[in-house]
Amino acid sequence: MVDEGFLKDNGGRLNEIILLVIGITALSSSAIFCRFYLMTWLGERVSADIRLTVYDHLLKLSPGFYAKLRTGEVISRFTADSTLLQSVVGSSLSMALRASVTVIGGIVMMAITSIKMTALVLLAVPMVLGPIFFFGRKVRDLSRQSQDRVGDLGAYVDETLHEIHTVQAYSHEDRDRVLFSQRVEAVMDAAKGRIKYRSILISLVMFLSILAIALVTWVGAHDVMQGAITGGELSAFMFYAVMVAGSVATISEVIGEIQRAAGATERLIELVETPIDIPLPTNPMTLPAKVRGELSLNEVRFSYRDITTSDRPSELSQEVICGLSLQIKSGERVALVGASGAGKSTLFELLQRFYTLNSGSITLDGIDIANLSAQELRQQFALVPQESVIFATSVLENVRYGRPDASEDEVIKACIAARAHEFIGEFPLGYQTYLGERGVRLSGGQKQRIAIARAILAERPVLLLDEATSALDAVSEQKVKLALDVLMQGRTTIIIAHRLATVLNADRILVMDKGQLIGSGTHQELMQTNELYREFATLQLLNDDV
Repeated sequence: MVDEGFLKDNGGRLNEIILLVIGITALSSSAIFCRFYLMTWLGERVSADIRLTVYDHLLKLSPGFYAKLRTGEVISRFTADSTLLQSVVGSSLSMALRASVTVIGGIVMMAITSIKMTALVLLAVPMVLGPIFFFGRKVRDLSRQSQDRVGDLGAYVDETLHEIHTVQAYSHEDRDRVLFSQRVEAVMDAAKGRIKYRSILISLVMFLSILAIALVTWVGAHDVMQGAITGGELSAFMFYAVMVAGSVATISEVIGEIQRAAGATERLIELVETPIDIPLPTNPMTLPAKVRGELSLNEVRFSYRDITTSDRPSELSQEVICGLSLQIKSGERVALVGASGAGKSTLFELLQRFYTLNSGSITLDGIDIANLSAQELRQQFALVPQESVIFATSVLENVRYGRPDASEDEVIKACIAARAHEFIGEFPLGYQTYLGERGVRLSGGQKQRIAIARAILAERPVLLLDEATSALDAVSEQKVKLALDVLMQGRTTIIIAHRLATVLNADRILVMDKGQLIGSGTHQELMQTNELYREFATLQLLNDDV
């Protein structure tokens, strides 16, 4: 353009060159569309695949894992970190791809224009790469710290908003604002270091690149004055060199983004590589088509251990269950009685194999539960906890949570049996009514009856009941008791007892103390023979029924 167009006043040649530039630009625009579309799609796909992989693994981890890592922290990694990766893959890598092609093409064209000056430019490459590697590592470490602080922030928000009733009831809002502000500032402090090093990295790379080009241009100008190259060749070389310098600066910026994403990736990898603390049997056995529900515990010992340091006991490593042995017959109704910390709730967890025993064994219909797949084992248990779990979906979906393929008619029959159909019918949308997060639209008794309907519909041979009537008013309690009577028919039932009526209706009462079985029999037998039960019955069971 300079040598054959401007300097020779050749308008025709100038027109040809301009048309060529326009054609190349049109081709470049098409390539840009493909690059942007495909890389953005790739970013979304990578993020989606990561979320699927992480969520699949999270579902396999036992409650012990979530007792150690706050749910809000897990959610932060799951959402914020994967979104950051999506941004890097979809946007930053797209920029890096474009810049890399520009660098390669620019260097090729520089070499065609002047081998000598290209060689001088390439001598400056190590000078540019040094800061990229040094500051890039700093950015990566600081990005990890920054994402950790964001995780703390997410965990705190999750906790305060989930417990908003308690927060507001105790007028804790002002204190929460202060604590939240401290966490926000911690995020900012962590971000400041990352931003500083990224800024230094980008500015240094730009300065060194332009410095190298300026020095090479100075050499080239002397070559023009000596007639070694033309002014057009120097102009072209400078044009290519500036393009290469700008692209190198873009790549350095992208490297900063990639290092930031590396910190997020480490946090996600930690989740995916968290070992599943419930060993899976190599060749799992299968239960018979009809499970009787006969349970046997043989010298069971168990203590909670810190899953992050499973090679050594934690402060919770004192045995919660100490050499427990008992047999529960098919269809038997057994009540567990004991003070807080006796191991009653832990026993429920162990029966469903949410934790691994220290020693001993638990069998279901004569088969060691350690030899069964966790899913098949847990499909034999219906759980009605004291605090009923209601999901943020419709009544219909809540009831058929344990049997997603159940028809609406089957759901209605279960709700009738659970004495829940009456109040569900009063809702404007009936069984399609949205119950809100954690069932905020329901009373305690209504939640319990929904949970019982869920257990009835699941039709499982063993019922685990953390007595659901202890915190209800008299009317709700009566309805829930009638529902429970329907639920317990023909099932092996283990009840954590809080009321006298419960133990009187049980076939057998098991008295637990500090993880040991210290008494077994009917109410009358234990009142005569077991001092702890007599004291417990007098102080708690009788008083609760007054």
